[in-house]
Amino acid sequence: MEPPRIPIKAIVSLFCSYMFLSHITITLSPALALEDCEFPAIFNFGDSNSDTGGLAASLLPPPPPYGETYFHMPVGRFSDGRLIIDFLAKSLGHPFLSAYLDSLGTNFSYGANFATAASTIRLPELIIPAGGFSPFYLTIQYMQFMQLKSRSQLIRHRGGIFASLMPKEEYFSKALYTFDIGQNDLGEGFFDNLTVQQVNASVPDIISGFSENIKKIYDLGARSFWIHNTGPIGCLSYILANFPAQKDEAGCAKSYNEVAQHFNHKLKEATVQLRKDLPLAAITYVDVYSVKYSLFKEPQKYGFELPLVACCGYGGEYNYNGSSECGGTATVNGSQIFVGSCKDPSVKVNWDGIHYTEAAAKFISDKISTGAFSDPPLALKQACHKSLA
Repeated sequence: MEPPRIPIKAIVSLFCSYMFLSHITITLSPALALEDCEFPAIFNFGDSNSDTGGLAASLLPPPPPYGETYFHMPVGRFSDGRLIIDFLAKSLGHPFLSAYLDSLGTNFSYGANFATAASTIRLPELIIPAGGFSPFYLTIQYMQFMQLKSRSQLIRHRGGIFASLMPKEEYFSKALYTFDIGQNDLGEGFFDNLTVQQVNASVPDIISGFSENIKKIYDLGARSFWIHNTGPIGCLSYILANFPAQKDEAGCAKSYNEVAQHFNHKLKEATVQLRKDLPLAAITYVDVYSVKYSLFKEPQKYGFELPLVACCGYGGEYNYNGSSECGGTATVNGSQIFVGSCKDPSVKVNWDGIHYTEAAAKFISDKISTGAFSDPPLALKQACHKSLA
């Protein structure tokens, strides 16, 4: 008795199904098989969102109660405690990054932080002390990195007690390069009384300056880039208190957030072009804006309250007054009072009207480190890979 014959259509169908499943396996397996990267160091560039002591060491140290939550004293961070970069470093197994500008007790063996509070991408018009912006804008931060790269190796070759505090030569190509900058470029425009349209018009030039510095850092050997977009500036107390505007559903200044969104759109376009221009680079664009905005839109969902109101400040609807800032003094009924912090910073999003609390920073770090808000969708520990394919 002959075995039953399988119709040719069934054979073709089975073959196609096999090939389809094989294709799925082939295309998905690289993503599933991606190994964690070995980042022996982190080099960070930015503003107060990631400054771990640069401005404090060089120009303006923040006073108490800054640092009260974790460090129990001011340590150069413009927050009550740790920043996003602190949590990201910890997740990669590194200690806190030393500020490049800090000459006391610093250790650069695992990287360095070039960020300073009030930094911009472009050269600002008015710098401290004549104005409110840092002289260490992004091009200067690149130049500082260039100095560290060359001089650190001379120190290592020379030997002695400082050699072990310098990064090894091979670390520069294997390190993770992180960026969080651009918010102050927008803020400078607002405080120069430019219209929203005029600030929007300045964005291409700002982004061009950013891309130029990425390329120069790449030329010095950087290969893995982790780039944060800018946050919802229209949700910050200092914007809400100074610039009356139509509010969105979260109570944020709608037009100012739209400027931040425009900046982010152009930044994302720039990262796409940079991937073409820098073929050996792994460039991850991180949508920090969406994570931060969720804290203002649905604070109770995440254990926060009154996200538009500063924890440390004095006066008005948003507990913010530029003349009575956190750690300063305010005149009340003819008497000087200390401008201190709120009772429980752990349930607050905004620390001092401009910056985020440690609790918010941890929330943001936990969200973005998974890769759920990244393009390509790679976790922090996989940011050395160029794509999922």
